[in-house]
Amino acid sequence: MLPPGFCWNELGKIEIDPDEHVAGVIRLVFTKFRELGSARQVFLWLRAADIKMPVVLRNVQIYKLSWKAPAYHSVMQILHNPLYAGAYAFGRIAQKTRIVDGRARKVSGFKKPREKWNVLLRGNHPGYISWQEYEDNQKLLLENAHMKKNCSRKSARGGRALLTGLMRCGRCGRMMRVFYGQAKGNAHRYQCRGDDAHVGAGLCIGIDGVRVDRAVALQILEAVSDRAVEAAILASDQIERSRQEIIAAVERELEVASYEASLAARRYELVDPAKRHVARELEARWNGALERVAELEGRIKEQRAASAETPKIDRALLLQLAHDLPRVWNAPSTDTRTKQRLVHIVVREIVCDLDENTNEAVLLIHWTGGRHTEVRVARVKTGRYPGDMAPTAVDALRKLAGRWPDRELAVSLNRMRCKTGDGETWTTVRVREMRERLGLPEYDPASSNGKMISLAKAAAHFGICVGSAKSLVLKGILPATQAIKGAQWLVPVDALTSESVRIAVQRVIERRPKNYIDYQYDRLIRLPGI
Repeated sequence: MLPPGFCWNELGKIEIDPDEHVAGVIRLVFTKFRELGSARQVFLWLRAADIKMPVVLRNVQIYKLSWKAPAYHSVMQILHNPLYAGAYAFGRIAQKTRIVDGRARKVSGFKKPREKWNVLLRGNHPGYISWQEYEDNQKLLLENAHMKKNCSRKSARGGRALLTGLMRCGRCGRMMRVFYGQAKGNAHRYQCRGDDAHVGAGLCIGIDGVRVDRAVALQILEAVSDRAVEAAILASDQIERSRQEIIAAVERELEVASYEASLAARRYELVDPAKRHVARELEARWNGALERVAELEGRIKEQRAASAETPKIDRALLLQLAHDLPRVWNAPSTDTRTKQRLVHIVVREIVCDLDENTNEAVLLIHWTGGRHTEVRVARVKTGRYPGDMAPTAVDALRKLAGRWPDRELAVSLNRMRCKTGDGETWTTVRVREMRERLGLPEYDPASSNGKMISLAKAAAHFGICVGSAKSLVLKGILPATQAIKGAQWLVPVDALTSESVRIAVQRVIERRPKNYIDYQYDRLIRLPGI
């Protein structure tokens, strides 16, 4: 049995369905996939345009074509079927035998690679697309499946990262992943997890994504500047072309609906008026068909009215704007997904490596045309202090001793990247030995008089994590002081009852999942004044 869009002719050959309505929708699916680059986006577009798709209802003896709302699996079946590319294929699905409870069980549904298909006859019949276009579609669909083949190129999936699915690790050859910060607006990073299937394998390399995106974007804008005028003209026609495709699809539905309405009218006219029970049913069907015709006519009028109300694009102004492509690229209204699709068109992949001597990221851009460009991006040096401003361990201990226990002092010294005399990290024992050698006082809990508490205790009092409490400190909402940069924060106890602090804490808790809010509610109501 043939899929929608094909039928058998009198000679037993496969040919394209002569029904323009069926063939038009099939062609529309392939057209929108070339335009949108994603099967899911095609499905969502068909849903938004309210375009019905042909579906074959089949069993042993019945083969019937029905029109239903678009389904994702229907779109995928059309895109994956080589029959639409004019090729006859047989034996694409394999069976495997398994031993279950001591008995052999055959399980089907395993897809075989193309080289293992039993039969593949290209050019067997007229198709909706060429075989080359079919292979390009399969490659794009494979790139869209991010969970498959971690060494293969991935497609653009939105998000703030510009080079999603294009960055390849220069050390292990795997595709680098994108990691976003938890807070909204945080910078993203490209990281290679290496062989993360084995525990303890460790990471390969990682690089800040903002600087890399900016450097690659400059190279792309320079590369496509000569084609900016053509891109501007195509972009101006894309919206109108999409609207005309919807109108054409609805007009084909209107032709079918008009035929069904006229058929219902003829049936009603031929019925014996004395058979009222039959006449009433035929009259109801006629009215339903007329309502369907009126609905489609209304949709066509709405689309044409929207097309007429759309302001005409000033091509001269558009061409002038195309010459200033960087300003268009960096405009807030430019969609990130559009940028990603443009990058995937002109760039095949980007190999990233790190130069430890110059502290730079080395990017090797492989363009689609076969050329290569090397770009170097400076990395941000890690560490809270520049090398000439980092305090010594003795200076830090003299300022912090007596304010915190030895364990907290060790944490602060390690955070400030202070080392011992032999280059080791600080521990509680080493801090105590150094403090006693310098004659510094030991921590006395009674010295704080209960007026100051640590940031960790303040976070526990509010029922939020330390990171959220520190975020309130950095925003100036929660008062806190540090004896030296990198040391522990001290929060005044009086600040815990501040109205602005209570409101900010409540907003943090409201952003939590519902089950977490219920858990923290008892802690929140214990705050003074709540």
